[in-house]
Amino acid sequence: MAEALTEEKARAAIAPVKHPAIDRTLVELGIAKDVKVDGNKVTITLALPFVGVPVPIRQILMNSLQEPLEKLGAEVAFEVVIMDPEALQRFLKLEQEGWKGL
Repeated sequence: MAEALTEEKARAAIAPVKHPAIDRTLVELGIAKDVKVDGNKVTITLALPFVGVPVPIRQILMNSLQEPLEKLGAEVAFEVVIMDPEALQRFLKLEQEGWKGL
């Protein structure tokens, strides 16, 4: 029988996932904000910096987080929110420091 999926294992699985255009992880950037585990279902709060993030970019971010969790046998769901002003300022600072482009 497979080991139970825990929040700690789920967080460890997504911790190294980097943003495609910024040399930082999605966790560091505050995009992968919260992780909840219920059985084999993992729900990630995806905090976007602004409302108009294009769907293809959003999909890339979600796919990059979903892939390592599915390898653990998880069913992945997302709750999409917009960053609060403090998180946005932190994101913009890290974006400027780590920008590498697409």
